[in-house]
Amino acid sequence: MKRRLAALLVLAALLDACGGRGGTSLVVYNGQHQQLTRMLVAAFERQTGIRVRLRNGDSLVVATQVLQEGGASPADVILSENSPELVNLEQHGRLRRLPPAILGQVPVAYSSPAGRWVGTALRVSSLVYDPAKIARSELPQSILELAQPRWRGKVAIAPTDSDFPPLVGAVIARYGADRAAAWLRGLKRNAATYQDEEAVVAAVNRGSAAAGVINAYYWYRLRLEVGESGMHSALHYFPHHDVGSIVNVAGAAVLATSKHTGAAERFVAFLVSNAGQRIVADSDDFEYPARADVAANAALPPFARTPLATVPVAALGDGRTAARLIRDAGLG
Repeated sequence: MKRRLAALLVLAALLDACGGRGGTSLVVYNGQHQQLTRMLVAAFERQTGIRVRLRNGDSLVVATQVLQEGGASPADVILSENSPELVNLEQHGRLRRLPPAILGQVPVAYSSPAGRWVGTALRVSSLVYDPAKIARSELPQSILELAQPRWRGKVAIAPTDSDFPPLVGAVIARYGADRAAAWLRGLKRNAATYQDEEAVVAAVNRGSAAAGVINAYYWYRLRLEVGESGMHSALHYFPHHDVGSIVNVAGAAVLATSKHTGAAERFVAFLVSNAGQRIVADSDDFEYPARADVAANAALPPFARTPLATVPVAALGDGRTAARLIRDAGLG
């Protein structure tokens, strides 16, 4: 209890320090969803007077840009949609260690074991399917089944979407690279490919594909867009903690070369604070807050009762093996 209180006091100090004095301005490389990030930035700017300049792009793109810029990068903070990009930056020495008061706001499973980035939001992989084409009794119990001949022509994937490599990384972590490679070759034979997971869920919903691998929040976003009457698909979470329903972690980090480390840490502290996490929960992004004490959007199934799989972020690694296997299978 004393340790928790001390952490909260330090976090409060971070939130009260490094305000808008001297016109502090931060550069944030944003690989997360732009609408949600803009909401978080607006609330942070109102609270602190610190200006935030966003540079938006795909998670992999902004992480690669940081590596290419090296010590000359203007970025103070990077937000990533998935953990492998952050692990890669961490391995290259590009991230600053975060204060324990920030790291202590979310469960340790959703942050860097070395303390150099912190989880900010969670998503769960799933299978979207058309009930008119696939009966519930025919749904796969494992994501590995999608490589079997009976799924030929029935499944859709988005292998070049930045959300796909972490799923492959989870298969590697659970079953090994050889079995993951065989699974990907099966998907190559069976699956129709789309540019991104939004296109996958739309294809299944309109009847162009029987099933598709997505992060579940895309289904909820489509339902918000077209309404209940426009939904002709359903979600299936792989049971028994199969890695097909892996928890994907979005995160934030302060760059080792940031010239405004105090303000940058304050921004990251806001993202994992109760106020910042409520913005995640209340948004139409349909991600789960990383904080255990902030309730998710009521439209989502309870996180604790979803048959999800948690693979340690260290086991997922930096995504390079997953990317190589995807290319070798002819999917990238």
